[in-house]
Amino acid sequence: MSLQVWIDGQYFNKEDAKISVFDHGLLYGDGVFEGIRVYSGKIFECKAHLQRLYDSAKAIRLTIPYTPDELEKAIQETIRINRFEDCYIRLVVTRGTGTLGLDPNRCPRASVIIIADSIRLYPQEMYEKGMSVITSSVMRNHPNALSPRIKSLNYLNNILAKIEAIDAGVPEAIMLNPEGYVAECTSDNIFIIRRGVVYTPPVSDGALEGVTRSVIMNLCQSSFIPIQEKRIERHDLYIADECFLTGTAAEVIPVTRIDGRQVGSGKPGPITQKLLEAFHKFVRLIEN
Repeated sequence: MSLQVWIDGQYFNKEDAKISVFDHGLLYGDGVFEGIRVYSGKIFECKAHLQRLYDSAKAIRLTIPYTPDELEKAIQETIRINRFEDCYIRLVVTRGTGTLGLDPNRCPRASVIIIADSIRLYPQEMYEKGMSVITSSVMRNHPNALSPRIKSLNYLNNILAKIEAIDAGVPEAIMLNPEGYVAECTSDNIFIIRRGVVYTPPVSDGALEGVTRSVIMNLCQSSFIPIQEKRIERHDLYIADECFLTGTAAEVIPVTRIDGRQVGSGKPGPITQKLLEAFHKFVRLIEN
């Protein structure tokens, strides 16, 4: 059976799922989105994802033409109709079809798209042995230009940093904010560990309020692992004992090399491994 894509209340075969060339999401990146995991047919942190979606939409003055409950039901139906147990959901809201020109008032109604599919960002070996990353020369957008807390369709800033990572032969890049402090990676939040304490950049330094990030912070507290939101400099990256990334698609993945420099022992550290295990247990609890 062909993959079924939900667009504004109707299902289309993957091959026939299309938007207008006049959609402002395509023309101008005018819209917001969420990536959501599904484990054993259950939507992971659904309320948190939908809250962030509506917050992002409100920030750009975009009215979503469905209630959160209606969208949750549509996601559940899309999972069911595609017969998925474990999958990745891409929930997209565009400004909708309009005319050429920036004026969002020319778009009478936003368009909503729900895609359910499988995803794997990194090979399993990286989860077991760790991954290498670089720090990018591409700065994170200044929050007064476009707040990183808005999960918008305009990802060019992240894509340019991603290209730089690929050119360097690594899968991910750390992005610094205009003041030179660590913000996040191109699609993941970042955590470092130093002397038994877990640190992650505050959202005020350009980090997205990641849903998996919040889960890990809560797991630190329940596991009695000290954790702090703290400004992180590049120097802190280089002297870290451990490092890992979090994201909906990536889940939790260790970092063992930054800019060619070994992190700690060069293997996933004990606190990272403990949090990985805690995360997997948390997911299994949701499954049951």
